[in-house]
Amino acid sequence: GGSFIAGPALRLMGMDWNYAVGTDLAHIVGKSIVAARKHRTLGNVDLKLGFIMALGTIGGAEIGAQLIQALKRAGNVNVVVSVVAIVVYIGISAFMLWESRTTLKSAKKQTQRKLPPTEGAAPKADRSAFGHVTEKIQRTKVWPMISLPTSGIAEISLWVVLLVAFVGGFFSGFLGGGAGYIRMPSMVYVLGIPTHLAVGTDLFEVVISASYGTFTHAIKGNVDILIALVMHTGAVVGAQIGVVATQYFAGPKIRLAFVPLPLLGAAIVIYTLVTGHKL
Repeated sequence: GGSFIAGPALRLMGMDWNYAVGTDLAHIVGKSIVAARKHRTLGNVDLKLGFIMALGTIGGAEIGAQLIQALKRAGNVNVVVSVVAIVVYIGISAFMLWESRTTLKSAKKQTQRKLPPTEGAAPKADRSAFGHVTEKIQRTKVWPMISLPTSGIAEISLWVVLLVAFVGGFFSGFLGGGAGYIRMPSMVYVLGIPTHLAVGTDLFEVVISASYGTFTHAIKGNVDILIALVMHTGAVVGAQIGVVATQYFAGPKIRLAFVPLPLLGAAIVIYTLVTGHKL
């Protein structure tokens, strides 16, 4: 969704965080529709997984929005959200940098030694350094169990899927946007979804969850619809380019390319928090 850039940018323009979060969610809806439709035509969307995750995301988004309201009433929404955003953005980037580089190095060594992939491993183009953790999670039998054939998952606990969705929804309601910086990596590392499918399915799910997030923030007075529409115009073009670009890179390389983006968002937030300067 790009909220790790859009939210901080709105803050830099002078918006309080509550307005930046709500407005970012509003612009995400239209952009996600365009991007998800394109991913769908490329076969990168697991509809079953998307609908299930939407249930957990909506609950998390409402709690995140309520927390924003509580901070707004307390008068410290800008400081608290800024600090949380900085920690989350830097943490996500650091983890994905380590994981993607580890995976690429492992794949390179295996190719040089001409070693066959281990039994049950992900395809070479989309391996993860956390594959062993993912396999343990998928083998955990907590009823009810569901299958996700489109994503290549024979069986996984419904509660694990809902938990990932809930956490992503919370950050969506609290920091804005679709929270793809949380949910997409979690879908890859925790659920074991191939990266291309994780990106497309996350965008499809965001159409549903961000619509609810926009609604709940709008009734709380946190949405500037005019700015959201202007942002949507430019975002649609960028989304189309991004969708096509994912077809030319393997999963670990997509994750590595993702690393600088949250760091840029964190840098913007740090600048506005420390200096107080706005455009």
